[in-house]
Amino acid sequence: MAGEPRRGSGESSAFSRRRFLQAAVATCLTGRKLLAAEQAHGWADRRTFGPFICTSAFPLGTLQEVFLELARLESELHRTLAVPSARQTVDVFLLGDEPTHRAFMEQLYPHVPYRRALYVRRGGRGAVYAYRHEELPIDLRHESTHALLHATLPDVPLWLDEGLAEYFEMSEPDRAYGHPHLAALRWNMRLGMLRSVETLEQRQEVGDMGSIEYRFAWSWVHFMLHGPAAAHRTLVEYLGDIRRGEQVGPLSARLRGAIPDLDERMERHISSWRRA
Repeated sequence: MAGEPRRGSGESSAFSRRRFLQAAVATCLTGRKLLAAEQAHGWADRRTFGPFICTSAFPLGTLQEVFLELARLESELHRTLAVPSARQTVDVFLLGDEPTHRAFMEQLYPHVPYRRALYVRRGGRGAVYAYRHEELPIDLRHESTHALLHATLPDVPLWLDEGLAEYFEMSEPDRAYGHPHLAALRWNMRLGMLRSVETLEQRQEVGDMGSIEYRFAWSWVHFMLHGPAAAHRTLVEYLGDIRRGEQVGPLSARLRGAIPDLDERMERHISSWRRA
């Protein structure tokens, strides 16, 4: 559930991710009614890719490669973050167009702000709802990252949750070098704009996360995945402590303990990051 303008239309800013998910569950059709509403729609195709069960209003043949990539996403999260495999499957519902998707979402979640693509947990299982359009593969990778993270982690700080989803929303060849955030961040930094981890940690509501916050959330994730080994190790240990239900405290404190010149190292990392 990203917050940049390209991510959706008519989006309310009154929800943090945790509150948004709570509201979605509280206001949706309950139990059998929700299941019946999902099943009653005229679906054309249904396929399973790894942990994802995709039900679609249109044939999925053209999205075969996208879903094969989604199936590999679970292994990628385990490889890079040591996040274990999801114990439950994730339902993916794809509508044919925006008006149909909007009507479907209003039926299922009548009091939840509309989003172009949405991940929720209902009945103990994750579900992703989206529709066919040009950036559907990006939306699917973004929301599926949320789904896989929340399948094994009880909670993830908003900025980190979104930064990870922003990173993994790109196709595999473009994750390290091809995100549009990279060029935009370099301009931000030339103009003296920076968002520290502490600043991002203060963003508790989706409405507090503007375009620049999403960019810098991505930049910190990129730094932790491709920068100093100590930063990567700190992130993996932090997520492991969350998974075990420990009191984790702020990630910023751990990062500064591991890398004293943290902000300068991140700026240099983004400024100098290029293909070898």
